[in-house]
Amino acid sequence: MLIVDSQIHIWQNGKMSAHHRQIPTYSIDDAVAEMNSAGVDCTVIHTPSSVGEAVNVYAEVAVRRYPAKFCILGHMDLLSPDRETIVANWRKRTGMLGFRFTFNEPSQKSWWTDGSLDWFWAACQKQDLRVGLLASGANIAAFGNIARRHPDLKIHIDHIGRGGGRAGLKDDAIYADLPEMLALAKLPNVAVKLSGAPSTSSQAYPYKNIHGYLKQIVDAFGPERCFWGTDITRMPISYRQCVTMFTEEMDWLKGRDLELVMGAAIVKWLGWQRPV
Repeated sequence: MLIVDSQIHIWQNGKMSAHHRQIPTYSIDDAVAEMNSAGVDCTVIHTPSSVGEAVNVYAEVAVRRYPAKFCILGHMDLLSPDRETIVANWRKRTGMLGFRFTFNEPSQKSWWTDGSLDWFWAACQKQDLRVGLLASGANIAAFGNIARRHPDLKIHIDHIGRGGGRAGLKDDAIYADLPEMLALAKLPNVAVKLSGAPSTSSQAYPYKNIHGYLKQIVDAFGPERCFWGTDITRMPISYRQCVTMFTEEMDWLKGRDLELVMGAAIVKWLGWQRPV
């Protein structure tokens, strides 16, 4: 079974947000070693905008070194005077299959609803680029509106729509508004990354109290639009346990459904022509 992590970060000489490992570098070699120890075949690198353009370039180095292990959802300056040209040429960059944004900065909050990024959604749709967004809470409705207005844009929700553990919520509290996200399953251009699941529970591994919520998501979206992942540098357990939580601890997820969730689905969704 091909195991693909739908989200990791790598960086050099940078500082990540406080909930990630507080180390100056998480290198290509660090990632490969940890992947190998956990039985993870390949990953989708998400380049953190907080580290700047250099991390896009570093991710491209990773793809050139390990083309069967890495592909990229990168970031760009959406206010750049050259922004439309950048998007038009994005696939010419090594390993770039699309974009990922969090819109965490106060100046970016309005971008969900004010129409200022309509050009971007349309450009990504035209270029067949995938887009991942850290949508949660009130932004789930805005995410849905973007997906409806651009039905040919493949757009996915990061971190189970829980915002990477927003406001310190866990357990039932963080999943209280799950029905709002599940309603988006009727939109065929919307998918969900199941990344960061361990961080949404206050229990110990294997976090049985959230398995029912994960099943609801897979049942609603189908295994073709649900992607296992970790965001490993902020996980409270080992990489291997992040894998086995899904492959060994969920008896309702098996066979072809398990293969899809653990890797086959994300490869198809991204249109990744992965060398084998």
